Amino acid sequence: MKLTLNSPLDMHLHLRDGKMLDDIAKYSAKSFAGALIMPNLIPPVTTIKAIIEYKERILKACNGEIFTPYMSLFFKESYTPEFLRDAKPFISAVKLYPSGVTTNSEGGVSSIDIKKLAHIFEAMSELGIPLCVHGETDGFVMDREKEFSAVYESIASAFPKLTIIMEHITTKESAELLKKYDNLYATITLHHLLITLDDVAGGLLNPHLFCKPIAKTYKDREALVQIAINADKKVMFGSDSAPHLASKKECCGCAAGIFTAPIALSALAELFEKHNKLTNLQAFASDNARNIYNITPPKKEVVLRKKEQTIPKEFEGVVPMFAEKRLTWSIEQIY
Repeated sequence: MKLTLNSPLDMHLHLRDGKMLDDIAKYSAKSFAGALIMPNLIPPVTTIKAIIEYKERILKACNGEIFTPYMSLFFKESYTPEFLRDAKPFISAVKLYPSGVTTNSEGGVSSIDIKKLAHIFEAMSELGIPLCVHGETDGFVMDREKEFSAVYESIASAFPKLTIIMEHITTKESAELLKKYDNLYATITLHHLLITLDDVAGGLLNPHLFCKPIAKTYKDREALVQIAINADKKVMFGSDSAPHLASKKECCGCAAGIFTAPIALSALAELFEKHNKLTNLQAFASDNARNIYNITPPKKEVVLRKKEQTIPKEFEGVVPMFAEKRLTWSIEQIY
């Protein structure tokens, strides 16, 4: 049993920088034709010079693989329409982080005041630059995404020409919100399609499944699975693959993030096959993103075969999701 994916895309990817970038970029570059790269480095990517230099480092780390890094800017309240116009040729999106909600987001927006930020949203609307958002408040951890819904609604209604990507949605309410506004879209991760909070903390605490936003309930997971496997045009795959060394995960103050890059396509194939929706994986893992972002990725065919594999214990010191467990699908060939 085989499946060929044409130019699969990962529209939410953390590659870090320095040695971590050099070690792990190859795993995404091997199996994906492109990815939207997150800008929350230290310091964050906020200038055209930083975009260009970071992209060069990514390409160098990809070891010649067919792979396009689609770059993003870290949202700053100080951006001007003129700056965004100059930056547009170098970016595919601007990523908004509420301050302090996730890894390296301390320089994010402290308060999302629509009137105060209107000039930025209007410029992005006119220029056709998508706004990607980490949609969480600083409230109770299970309610943060739900509480942020009002912010999405206010931006979507005030700026109907602005393409808004709700990143890594985790709740049934977010899935339903997509239907309400034509300009709202979403990425869904592998892990939020497969796990709930029970997997993270229902028994012994599993630090390698701790992420932000936290995995939610069975009801929430099922809502995400349904819109993913049924090829809803509003959603696309974004792994939010976020590598941390094992020493940063297996400790007090565990870092948030799940590393899925090397196994993502195999695990997605297993999930879609389970629901008899294997042919819909092409839309979720590529076609929808092309339409939402208006991009043409490089040609790359990834052939998956139903062949069991055992996931390695680690990749370059980073423990992946499903480490030492088995998946029923494997990548057979890439060309």
